[in-house]
Amino acid sequence: SGFNSIGHMDTMLRRRHHIGHHKEGEEFIQNVFHVLFLLFSGKEKCNLSICWLQYEISKVLQCLQRKKKKKLKAQGRKSKKLAKNLLKAPDNRNHLSLWKLYAYLEWLLGNIDDARKVFDTALSTAGTGGLKSPQLCSLSLLYAQLEVELLESLEGAVTSRAVHILTKLAESGPYVPYSGQVLSVNVLKARKTYEHALQDYLSKTPVSDQDQVNDASQLVNLVGCYALFQYLTVGIDAAVLIYAQTLEKLEAPGPQKCENTGESFGIQNFPTALEAVTLLHTNLLRFHMKISVYPLNPLREALTEALKRYPSNQSLWRSYIHIQRKSHSASKARRFFDGVTRSTNSLEPWLFAIQAEQMRKKLIEDVQRADVGEIHSTIPETGITNRIIALFEHATQSENGTHCPLLWRMYLNFLV
Repeated sequence: SGFNSIGHMDTMLRRRHHIGHHKEGEEFIQNVFHVLFLLFSGKEKCNLSICWLQYEISKVLQCLQRKKKKKLKAQGRKSKKLAKNLLKAPDNRNHLSLWKLYAYLEWLLGNIDDARKVFDTALSTAGTGGLKSPQLCSLSLLYAQLEVELLESLEGAVTSRAVHILTKLAESGPYVPYSGQVLSVNVLKARKTYEHALQDYLSKTPVSDQDQVNDASQLVNLVGCYALFQYLTVGIDAAVLIYAQTLEKLEAPGPQKCENTGESFGIQNFPTALEAVTLLHTNLLRFHMKISVYPLNPLREALTEALKRYPSNQSLWRSYIHIQRKSHSASKARRFFDGVTRSTNSLEPWLFAIQAEQMRKKLIEDVQRADVGEIHSTIPETGITNRIIALFEHATQSENGTHCPLLWRMYLNFLV
Protein backbone atom coordinates (compact mmCIF):
# COMPACT_ATOMS: atom_id res chain seq x y z
CA SER A 1 0.00 0.00 0.00
CA GLY A 2 2.91 2.38 -0.65
CA PHE A 3 4.83 4.12 2.09
CA ASN A 4 3.48 3.94 5.59
CA SER A 5 4.72 4.77 9.05
CA ILE A 6 5.69 1.51 10.71
CA GLY A 7 4.17 0.75 14.09
CA HIS A 8 4.26 3.73 16.40
CA MET A 9 5.45 7.18 15.29
CA ASP A 10 5.30 10.31 17.37
CA THR A 11 1.97 11.76 16.52
CA MET A 12 1.10 14.95 14.70
CA LEU A 13 -2.45 16.23 14.41
CA ARG A 14 -3.81 15.75 10.93
CA ARG A 15 -7.40 17.01 11.01
CA ARG A 16 -9.15 14.47 13.23
CA HIS A 17 -6.75 11.61 12.59
CA HIS A 18 -3.48 10.96 14.32
CA ILE A 19 -0.59 9.22 12.67
CA GLY A 20 -0.31 6.26 14.98
CA HIS A 21 -0.23 2.47 14.79
CA HIS A 22 -0.79 1.24 11.26
CA LYS A 23 -2.05 -2.28 10.78
CA GLU A 24 0.79 -3.41 8.48
CA GLY A 25 3.44 -1.83 10.70
CA GLU A 26 1.97 -3.41 13.79
CA GLU A 27 1.98 -6.87 12.14
CA PHE A 28 5.61 -6.36 11.14
CA ILE A 29 6.68 -5.48 14.70
CA GLN A 30 4.78 -8.44 16.20
CA ASN A 31 6.44 -10.78 13.66
CA VAL A 32 9.88 -9.45 14.58
CA PHE A 33 9.25 -10.14 18.27
CA HIS A 34 7.92 -13.67 17.56
CA VAL A 35 10.91 -14.57 15.38
CA LEU A 36 13.49 -13.15 17.80
CA PHE A 37 11.85 -14.90 20.71
CA LEU A 38 12.79 -18.30 19.29
CA LEU A 39 16.44 -17.28 18.81
CA PHE A 40 17.24 -16.11 22.34
CA SER A 41 17.57 -17.86 25.68
CA GLY A 42 18.38 -17.02 29.28
CA LYS A 43 19.04 -13.39 30.17
CA GLU A 44 18.67 -12.11 26.58
CA LYS A 45 15.22 -13.68 26.37
CA CYS A 46 14.23 -11.94 29.61
CA ASN A 47 15.44 -8.59 28.26
CA LEU A 48 13.48 -9.14 25.05
CA SER A 49 10.36 -9.97 27.09
CA ILE A 50 10.79 -6.69 28.96
CA CYS A 51 11.11 -4.73 25.68
CA TRP A 52 8.02 -6.42 24.28
CA LEU A 53 5.92 -5.66 27.34
CA GLN A 54 7.17 -2.05 27.42
CA TYR A 55 6.07 -1.67 23.80
CA GLU A 56 2.60 -3.00 24.68
CA ILE A 57 2.39 -0.57 27.62
CA SER A 58 3.28 2.33 25.29
CA LYS A 59 0.22 1.46 23.17
CA VAL A 60 -2.02 1.37 26.27
CA LEU A 61 -0.68 4.80 27.30
CA GLN A 62 -1.46 6.10 23.82
CA CYS A 63 -5.09 4.94 24.12
CA LEU A 64 -5.31 6.58 27.57
CA GLN A 65 -3.98 9.89 26.26
CA ARG A 66 -6.52 9.91 23.41
CA LYS A 67 -9.35 8.86 25.77
CA LYS A 68 -10.42 6.05 23.40
CA LYS A 69 -12.27 3.70 25.74
CA LYS A 70 -13.24 1.05 23.19
CA LYS A 71 -9.73 0.80 21.80
CA LEU A 72 -8.28 0.77 25.31
CA LYS A 73 -10.40 -2.24 26.26
CA ALA A 74 -9.31 -4.24 23.20
CA GLN A 75 -5.66 -3.20 23.58
CA GLY A 76 -5.77 -4.02 27.30
CA ARG A 77 -7.00 -7.56 26.60
CA LYS A 78 -4.21 -8.18 24.06
CA SER A 79 -1.50 -6.72 26.30
CA LYS A 80 -2.62 -8.69 29.36
CA LYS A 81 -2.70 -11.92 27.39
CA LEU A 82 0.86 -11.33 26.22
CA ALA A 83 2.05 -10.42 29.74
CA LYS A 84 0.56 -13.62 31.21
CA ASN A 85 2.11 -15.76 28.46
CA LEU A 86 5.53 -14.16 29.05
CA LEU A 87 5.29 -14.77 32.79
CA LYS A 88 4.39 -18.44 32.24
CA ALA A 89 7.83 -19.07 30.68
CA PRO A 90 9.98 -20.95 33.24
CA ASP A 91 12.87 -18.44 32.96
CA ASN A 92 10.61 -15.47 33.64
CA ARG A 93 8.67 -16.70 36.66
CA ASN A 94 11.04 -15.13 39.18
CA HIS A 95 11.93 -12.11 37.05
CA LEU A 96 10.84 -9.11 39.14
CA SER A 97 11.17 -6.56 36.30
CA LEU A 98 8.51 -8.44 34.32
CA TRP A 99 6.18 -8.72 37.32
CA LYS A 100 6.65 -4.98 37.84
CA LEU A 101 5.59 -4.21 34.25
CA TYR A 102 2.61 -6.55 34.47
CA ALA A 103 1.40 -4.88 37.70
CA TYR A 104 1.90 -1.45 36.08
CA LEU A 105 -0.15 -2.56 33.06
CA GLU A 106 -3.03 -3.65 35.32
CA TRP A 107 -2.82 -0.31 37.15
CA LEU A 108 -2.96 1.68 33.89
CA LEU A 109 -6.02 -0.29 32.80
CA GLY A 110 -7.76 0.81 36.00
CA ASN A 111 -7.69 -2.62 37.71
CA ILE A 112 -6.12 -1.24 40.88
CA ASP A 113 -7.04 -4.15 43.18
CA ASP A 114 -5.65 -6.68 40.68
CA ALA A 115 -2.49 -4.59 40.30
CA ARG A 116 -2.04 -4.51 44.09
CA LYS A 117 -2.38 -8.30 44.23
CA VAL A 118 0.33 -8.67 41.57
CA PHE A 119 2.64 -6.22 43.38
CA ASP A 120 2.04 -7.95 46.74
CA THR A 121 2.66 -11.41 45.24
CA ALA A 122 5.87 -10.24 43.57
CA LEU A 123 7.14 -8.62 46.78
CA SER A 124 6.23 -11.69 48.88
CA THR A 125 8.13 -14.07 46.58
CA ALA A 126 11.09 -11.73 46.04
CA GLY A 127 13.00 -12.78 49.14
CA THR A 128 14.50 -10.57 51.83
CA GLY A 129 17.18 -8.60 49.99
CA GLY A 130 15.74 -5.30 51.22
CA LEU A 131 17.61 -2.18 50.19
CA LYS A 132 20.50 -4.24 48.81
CA SER A 133 18.37 -5.79 46.06
CA PRO A 134 18.12 -3.43 43.05
CA GLN A 135 15.05 -5.17 41.58
CA LEU A 136 13.20 -5.14 44.90
CA CYS A 137 13.96 -1.43 45.38
CA SER A 138 12.76 -0.61 41.88
CA LEU A 139 9.55 -2.62 42.33
CA SER A 140 8.77 -1.05 45.73
CA LEU A 141 9.48 2.45 44.39
CA LEU A 142 7.02 2.11 41.51
CA TYR A 143 4.34 0.57 43.77
CA ALA A 144 4.76 3.36 46.35
CA GLN A 145 4.73 6.09 43.65
CA LEU A 146 1.48 4.77 42.17
CA GLU A 147 -0.10 4.59 45.63
CA VAL A 148 1.00 8.16 46.44
CA GLU A 149 -0.65 9.41 43.24
CA LEU A 150 -4.00 8.19 44.62
CA LEU A 151 -3.65 10.43 47.71
CA GLU A 152 -5.74 13.58 47.70
CA SER A 153 -3.81 15.27 50.51
CA LEU A 154 -0.98 14.50 52.94
CA GLU A 155 -3.32 14.16 55.92
CA GLY A 156 -3.06 10.64 57.27
CA ALA A 157 -0.33 9.79 54.75
CA VAL A 158 1.84 8.37 57.59
CA THR A 159 -0.41 5.32 57.81
CA SER A 160 -0.94 4.94 54.06
CA ARG A 161 -0.18 1.87 51.96
CA ALA A 162 2.83 3.65 50.38
CA VAL A 163 4.49 4.10 53.79
CA HIS A 164 3.81 0.43 54.58
CA ILE A 165 5.57 -0.63 51.34
CA LEU A 166 8.62 1.58 51.95
CA THR A 167 8.86 0.54 55.62
CA LYS A 168 8.72 -3.17 54.76
CA LEU A 169 11.47 -2.64 52.14
CA ALA A 170 13.77 -1.13 54.79
CA GLU A 171 13.07 -3.96 57.25
CA SER A 172 14.59 -6.57 54.88
CA GLY A 173 12.17 -9.18 56.23
CA PRO A 174 9.45 -11.15 54.44
CA TYR A 175 6.81 -8.84 52.91
CA VAL A 176 3.37 -8.78 54.51
CA PRO A 177 0.45 -7.16 52.60
CA TYR A 178 -0.98 -3.90 53.98
CA SER A 179 -3.49 -4.36 56.80
CA GLY A 180 -4.58 -0.76 57.28
CA GLN A 181 -2.04 0.59 59.76
CA VAL A 182 1.68 1.32 60.09
CA LEU A 183 3.38 1.31 63.51
CA SER A 184 5.31 4.48 64.44
CA VAL A 185 8.20 2.44 65.83
CA ASN A 186 8.63 0.73 62.43
CA VAL A 187 8.65 4.12 60.72
CA LEU A 188 11.45 5.35 63.02
CA LYS A 189 13.52 2.20 62.45
CA ALA A 190 13.02 2.44 58.68
CA ARG A 191 14.18 6.08 58.65
CA LYS A 192 17.45 5.12 60.36
CA THR A 193 17.96 2.22 57.94
CA TYR A 194 17.44 4.48 54.91
CA GLU A 195 19.80 7.10 56.29
CA HIS A 196 22.63 4.60 56.84
CA ALA A 197 22.05 2.87 53.49
CA LEU A 198 22.27 6.17 51.60
CA GLN A 199 25.44 7.22 53.41
CA ASP A 200 27.03 3.85 52.63
CA TYR A 201 26.15 4.16 48.94
CA LEU A 202 27.46 7.69 48.59
CA SER A 203 30.78 6.83 50.21
CA LYS A 204 31.21 3.58 48.25
CA THR A 205 33.64 3.30 45.30
CA PRO A 206 32.66 0.78 42.60
CA VAL A 207 35.31 -1.60 41.30
CA SER A 208 34.45 -2.11 37.63
CA ASP A 209 32.40 -0.24 35.00
CA GLN A 210 29.58 -2.77 35.28
CA ASP A 211 29.50 -2.22 39.05
CA GLN A 212 29.24 1.49 38.36
CA VAL A 213 26.18 1.00 36.12
CA ASN A 214 24.46 -1.23 38.71
CA ASP A 215 25.38 1.09 41.58
CA ALA A 216 24.08 4.15 39.74
CA SER A 217 20.64 2.64 39.12
CA GLN A 218 20.50 1.24 42.65
CA LEU A 219 21.42 4.64 44.11
CA VAL A 220 18.59 6.29 42.14
CA ASN A 221 16.05 3.75 43.46
CA LEU A 222 17.34 4.14 47.01
CA VAL A 223 17.18 7.95 46.89
CA GLY A 224 13.69 7.76 45.35
CA CYS A 225 12.42 5.43 48.10
CA TYR A 226 14.02 7.40 50.95
CA ALA A 227 12.79 10.80 49.66
CA LEU A 228 9.26 9.49 49.12
CA PHE A 229 9.31 7.96 52.61
CA GLN A 230 10.40 11.29 54.14
CA TYR A 231 7.80 13.16 52.07
CA LEU A 232 4.98 11.01 53.45
CA THR A 233 6.19 10.84 57.05
CA VAL A 234 7.77 14.29 57.59
CA GLY A 235 6.92 16.59 54.66
CA ILE A 236 8.11 18.09 51.39
CA ASP A 237 11.08 19.97 52.90
CA ALA A 238 12.58 16.75 54.29
CA ALA A 239 12.31 15.10 50.86
CA VAL A 240 13.84 18.08 49.06
CA LEU A 241 16.73 18.01 51.54
CA ILE A 242 17.60 14.42 50.57
CA TYR A 243 17.62 15.30 46.87
CA ALA A 244 19.80 18.36 47.59
CA GLN A 245 22.32 16.30 49.61
CA THR A 246 22.49 13.56 46.97
CA LEU A 247 22.91 16.00 44.08
CA GLU A 248 25.64 17.85 45.97
CA LYS A 249 27.49 14.60 46.57
CA LEU A 250 27.06 13.41 42.97
CA GLU A 251 28.25 16.76 41.63
CA ALA A 252 31.58 16.28 43.44
CA PRO A 253 34.69 17.18 41.36
CA GLY A 254 35.44 15.01 38.33
CA PRO A 255 38.39 12.66 37.78
CA GLN A 256 40.89 15.49 37.07
CA LYS A 257 40.91 16.62 40.70
CA CYS A 258 40.81 13.07 41.98
CA GLU A 259 44.18 12.28 40.45
CA ASN A 260 45.91 14.84 42.68
CA THR A 261 44.46 13.44 45.88
CA GLY A 262 44.76 9.84 44.74
CA GLU A 263 41.09 9.23 45.56
CA SER A 264 38.48 7.84 43.21
CA PHE A 265 35.01 9.32 43.45
CA GLY A 266 33.51 6.42 41.50
CA ILE A 267 29.80 6.97 41.29
CA GLN A 268 30.13 10.78 41.42
CA ASN A 269 31.30 10.74 37.81
CA PHE A 270 28.29 8.82 36.61
CA PRO A 271 25.96 11.33 34.91
CA THR A 272 22.89 9.11 34.42
CA ALA A 273 22.34 8.85 38.19
CA LEU A 274 22.45 12.63 38.46
CA GLU A 275 19.89 13.09 35.69
CA ALA A 276 17.52 10.45 37.10
CA VAL A 277 17.67 11.91 40.63
CA THR A 278 16.93 15.38 39.19
CA LEU A 279 13.89 13.97 37.40
CA LEU A 280 12.58 12.36 40.63
CA HIS A 281 13.07 15.68 42.43
CA THR A 282 11.14 17.79 39.87
CA ASN A 283 8.35 15.19 39.59
CA LEU A 284 7.84 15.18 43.37
CA LEU A 285 7.65 18.99 43.46
CA ARG A 286 5.08 18.95 40.64
CA PHE A 287 2.98 16.37 42.44
CA HIS A 288 3.14 18.28 45.72
CA MET A 289 1.94 21.47 44.00
CA LYS A 290 -1.00 19.54 42.63
CA ILE A 291 -2.26 18.35 46.03
CA SER A 292 -1.35 21.33 48.23
CA VAL A 293 -0.38 25.01 48.23
CA TYR A 294 3.32 25.44 47.49
CA PRO A 295 5.33 28.22 45.77
CA LEU A 296 6.26 27.75 42.11
CA ASN A 297 9.78 29.11 42.45
CA PRO A 298 11.59 26.00 43.84
CA LEU A 299 10.26 23.94 40.92
CA ARG A 300 11.13 26.60 38.34
CA GLU A 301 14.68 26.92 39.72
CA ALA A 302 15.19 23.14 39.83
CA LEU A 303 13.98 22.81 36.21
CA THR A 304 16.08 25.66 34.81
CA GLU A 305 19.22 24.33 36.52
CA ALA A 306 18.51 20.78 35.31
CA LEU A 307 17.78 21.84 31.71
CA LYS A 308 21.04 23.79 31.43
CA ARG A 309 22.78 20.55 32.31
CA TYR A 310 20.54 18.10 30.38
CA PRO A 311 19.19 20.07 27.41
CA SER A 312 17.94 16.94 25.64
CA ASN A 313 15.78 15.55 28.46
CA GLN A 314 12.21 15.61 27.11
CA SER A 315 10.46 14.95 30.45
CA LEU A 316 12.14 17.99 32.01
CA TRP A 317 11.17 20.18 29.04
CA ARG A 318 7.56 18.99 29.26
CA SER A 319 7.44 19.97 32.94
CA TYR A 320 9.04 23.35 32.14
CA ILE A 321 6.47 24.15 29.43
CA HIS A 322 3.67 23.01 31.73
CA ILE A 323 4.64 25.47 34.48
CA GLN A 324 5.35 28.30 32.01
CA ARG A 325 1.81 28.07 30.67
CA LYS A 326 0.59 29.40 34.00
CA SER A 327 2.77 32.50 33.68
CA HIS A 328 1.44 35.55 31.81
CA SER A 329 4.91 36.86 31.01
CA ALA A 330 6.65 35.04 28.18
CA SER A 331 9.89 37.04 28.26
CA LYS A 332 11.63 35.01 31.00
CA ALA A 333 10.94 31.68 29.25
CA ARG A 334 12.00 33.13 25.88
CA ARG A 335 15.31 34.34 27.31
CA PHE A 336 15.89 30.93 28.86
CA PHE A 337 15.14 29.05 25.60
CA ASP A 338 17.42 31.46 23.76
CA GLY A 339 20.27 30.84 26.20
CA VAL A 340 19.93 27.04 26.05
CA THR A 341 19.71 26.85 22.24
CA ARG A 342 22.93 28.89 21.96
CA SER A 343 24.86 26.65 24.33
CA THR A 344 23.91 23.21 22.98
CA ASN A 345 23.69 21.27 19.73
CA SER A 346 20.71 19.16 20.79
CA LEU A 347 17.43 19.75 18.98
CA GLU A 348 14.99 19.36 21.89
CA PRO A 349 15.28 22.99 23.11
CA TRP A 350 14.27 24.22 19.62
CA LEU A 351 11.32 21.83 19.36
CA PHE A 352 10.02 22.73 22.81
CA ALA A 353 10.55 26.48 22.27
CA ILE A 354 8.39 26.18 19.14
CA GLN A 355 5.77 24.14 20.99
CA ALA A 356 5.62 26.71 23.82
CA GLU A 357 5.02 29.55 21.35
CA GLN A 358 2.37 27.55 19.48
CA MET A 359 0.53 26.95 22.77
CA ARG A 360 0.70 30.67 23.54
CA LYS A 361 -0.64 31.49 20.06
CA LYS A 362 -3.55 29.07 20.52
CA LEU A 363 -4.33 30.54 23.94
CA ILE A 364 -4.45 34.11 22.57
CA GLU A 365 -6.62 33.05 19.62
CA ASP A 366 -9.03 31.20 21.92
CA VAL A 367 -9.39 34.25 24.14
CA GLN A 368 -9.95 36.59 21.18
CA ARG A 369 -12.66 34.34 19.74
CA ALA A 370 -14.29 33.45 23.03
CA ASP A 371 -17.62 35.28 22.63
CA VAL A 372 -18.05 35.46 18.89
CA GLY A 373 -18.23 31.78 18.04
CA GLU A 374 -16.94 30.95 14.58
CA ILE A 375 -16.33 34.53 13.41
CA HIS A 376 -12.58 34.96 13.16
CA SER A 377 -10.99 37.80 15.07
CA THR A 378 -10.30 40.85 12.91
CA ILE A 379 -6.98 41.54 14.66
CA PRO A 380 -4.61 38.69 13.74
CA GLU A 381 -1.87 37.91 16.24
CA THR A 382 1.04 38.36 13.80
CA GLY A 383 3.75 38.91 16.43
CA ILE A 384 3.72 35.33 17.68
CA THR A 385 3.33 33.93 14.15
CA ASN A 386 6.46 35.78 13.03
CA ARG A 387 8.30 34.64 16.12
CA ILE A 388 7.40 30.98 15.46
CA ILE A 389 8.55 31.25 11.83
CA ALA A 390 11.84 32.81 13.00
CA LEU A 391 12.32 29.91 15.46
CA PHE A 392 11.67 27.37 12.69
CA GLU A 393 14.15 29.17 10.41
CA HIS A 394 16.90 29.15 13.06
CA ALA A 395 16.18 25.55 14.07
CA THR A 396 16.31 24.21 10.47
CA GLN A 397 19.64 26.02 9.96
CA SER A 398 21.24 24.27 12.93
CA GLU A 399 23.37 21.21 12.19
CA ASN A 400 20.95 18.66 13.71
CA GLY A 401 17.82 20.52 12.61
CA THR A 402 18.67 20.29 8.92
CA HIS A 403 18.44 16.50 9.13
CA CYS A 404 15.33 16.25 11.32
CA PRO A 405 12.22 15.15 9.35
CA LEU A 406 9.93 15.94 12.31
CA LEU A 407 11.08 19.57 12.40
CA TRP A 408 10.48 20.05 8.65
CA ARG A 409 7.04 18.41 8.92
CA MET A 410 6.13 20.69 11.83
CA TYR A 411 7.30 23.74 9.84
CA LEU A 412 5.24 22.78 6.76
CA ASN A 413 2.27 21.95 8.97
CA PHE A 414 2.48 25.37 10.64
CA LEU A 415 2.77 27.27 7.33
CA VAL A 416 -0.26 25.45 5.93
